[in-house]
Parts: sequence; C-alpha cells; structure tokens
Amino acid sequence: MVKLMTTPFMFPRISRTGLIVLCLVLAACARRQPPVAQPAPPPAAPAPVTAAPPPPRPPERVEEAVPVPAGPLREDTIAGVSLDDLNRNSPFKPVLFTLDSADLDDAGRAVASANAGLLRKYATWVITVEGHCDERGTAEYNLALGERRAVAVRTYLVSLGIAPDRIRTVSYGREFPFDPGHDERAWAQTRRAHFVITSK
Repeated sequence: MVKLMTTPFMFPRISRTGLIVLCLVLAACARRQPPVAQPAPPPAAPAPVTAAPPPPRPPERVEEAVPVPAGPLREDTIAGVSLDDLNRNSPFKPVLFTLDSADLDDAGRAVASANAGLLRKYATWVITVEGHCDERGTAEYNLALGERRAVAVRTYLVSLGIAPDRIRTVSYGREFPFDPGHDERAWAQTRRAHFVITSK
C-alpha cells in the first residue's frame, strides 16, 4: 500500500480572508437558481378555414327558337280597331313643307316613303291626304296651296307604286292648324300634308 506523503507545500495555507471569499463563492454557487424557463410561444393560430368555392353550375340548356319565316302582316291584327282609333293613334307621319312651297324636300320624301311602306302592308286601306297651310296669306291662296301640297304627296306615292284609286286629296287651307300658336314654330308644324285613313 502506498502511503501518500503530504508536505506543507502540497496544500498551501489559505488566509482567513481567502477562506471567507472561497466560502462566499461556494455559497453563491449553491444558491444559484436554475435558469428560468421562458414561456413557450402560443401555438400558431390555425389558418382560417375558407369554404371551398361551390362547383360551377352546369350550363343551362337554352332552347333555340325555331325561326319563323317572315310573311305578310295579317289583316286580322287590326280587324277590331275602328277607323277613329286608327286615326287617333295614326301610324302615318305628316309630310311637312317650307313656307309658300308645295315641293317635297328630302325629309318630306323620306316620310312619304315610310307611309308608302305602310300602304303596301295594308293593301286594303284607302287614305285621304289633307293639305294644310299656316294662318298667313288669304283664304283663297291657302286653299290653293293646300291643294298643291296634297297633290304633290299623292303624285309621289303613286310614283312609289301605290294605286291612285287608294289616295284621295283635299285642301283645308288654314282652317285646321296643327298648333294654334302664332309663331314660326307653330306655323312650321301646320304647313303639312296630313294622312287620314278613310277605309280599311
């Protein structure tokens, strides 16, 4: 057995102050607190659940309309309408004239052509074209001018293929103004050839 020999050099003497410091260090180490556990972060919020988009609706079935061949307008659509009602809500437009004129301008010919189209659709209608004038001029002058206006429209309709025996003419001169006013706006509406359905 080996006997350890100690000498005063192996364990040096510690001063009293050093011993106190050593004790304090050891005591501090003994009282050392374990590290404080950091709180765990809250769990991540789950991703919001979004509803899946609804599946696309199947396309609706569209029934295709069977084309109906265009034909002549049936006369029975107006069979129950009286002449008074037809003339009250007349499908015809008046042909307007300039001052002291019985000549059809481009606008007048366009209106007369549209009216001729109606006469072709309703082949049994007979019309009267009334000639009207504004209040200026003598009664005799306006009667003659109104007659010329009515005849000019009748001649144009005949040139478009409307039978002459379906178109009568009359002049009222200044007796029946369309607008009773006494200014150019009223007179311009009164200088006209007015269409009246006399039989159907």
